[in-house]
Amino acid sequence: MPVFTAKAGHEATLQEALLGLQSASRKDAGCLEYTVFSDDQRADTYVLIEGWASHQDLKAHNEEDHVKDFVDGVQSLLAVPFSVSPITPLV
Repeated sequence: MPVFTAKAGHEATLQEALLGLQSASRKDAGCLEYTVFSDDQRADTYVLIEGWASHQDLKAHNEEDHVKDFVDGVQSLLAVPFSVSPITPLV
């Protein structure tokens, strides 16, 4: 579950980049869920919920050019480096 916080004035640009990443990533093998959410209480914050059929699918996704390009391209838009918290549903 990655969390992204935009620098002031860069919210729209970050949102556009995240939506592009969402669109491309949904086509990756093993993608079950890939949805970007805006934080209703913090307009500069976006949360990504993603689900993969296997850990191998996630690893392959992270090696895709569209992911690498996104990570490199958004650094200047972020107020702080994005964080990733692995989450597992309680069954």
